[in-house]
Amino acid sequence: MTATPRRWWRAPALRALLAQCLAYPFTLATVWLLARAGMQPSWLAVALAQGTWAALLSARLKLARWWRFIEFGFPCAVLAASLLAVPPAAFLAVFLLFVAVYWSTFRTQVPYYPSGRAAWDLVAAELPARPLKIVDIGSGLGGFVLDLAQRRPDCDVSGIELAPLPWLASRLRALAGRSRARFVRGDYEAVNFGHYDVVFAYLSPAAMDGLWRKAVSEMHHGSLLFSYEFAITGREPDRRFVTTDGKKTLFLWRI
Repeated sequence: MTATPRRWWRAPALRALLAQCLAYPFTLATVWLLARAGMQPSWLAVALAQGTWAALLSARLKLARWWRFIEFGFPCAVLAASLLAVPPAAFLAVFLLFVAVYWSTFRTQVPYYPSGRAAWDLVAAELPARPLKIVDIGSGLGGFVLDLAQRRPDCDVSGIELAPLPWLASRLRALAGRSRARFVRGDYEAVNFGHYDVVFAYLSPAAMDGLWRKAVSEMHHGSLLFSYEFAITGREPDRRFVTTDGKKTLFLWRI
């Protein structure tokens, strides 16, 4: 079954950019009114006006509340960078680094989340004692896949990661450790879950409804879907496990 294409223009990052663009004429009008009143607003006042309008517009564009703080602070951050005379090459270097690490997070709304050994222990303890095909969607630096491949040499364990730098790091880690784990660079939405007995996900709340639709349409009867920390709205898990520190939960659905 072909995955439903994402409507990229609804990505929160693009709507946040739109809020800043729409705020610009309002900021100009504000500055003009202040000038007409005999006031000479400073650059800081202009930045604060731009941030205020952008934050208000982000609410109208139905962005999450925390975007309002980003919208408000962004113009002031740009002003500070300008006053500090940060070299343009520094911005380019930071931008390229973030692109390599987070890639299309603005579209998928799934940032890099390392799961950690507490989650790996819980998953490993719940796996059936038979050969399995297991995939970690959004495998990051590959820690879970490498650990599980070592624990369960009878299983075929792989990870899929869209961001190039984490994917490359996981491949190099597998080569250095001579691991049987496999890592593929790509979008998990293009992967047929029906090829796997177990799917492990550590994504974000924004991706969970789509993950569930894909899982129930593609995974075969008796397969397992694990989600660390994030539940699926309206879908009660078959089991849930709390980590030893009591801070996070692992959810399990039997398809």
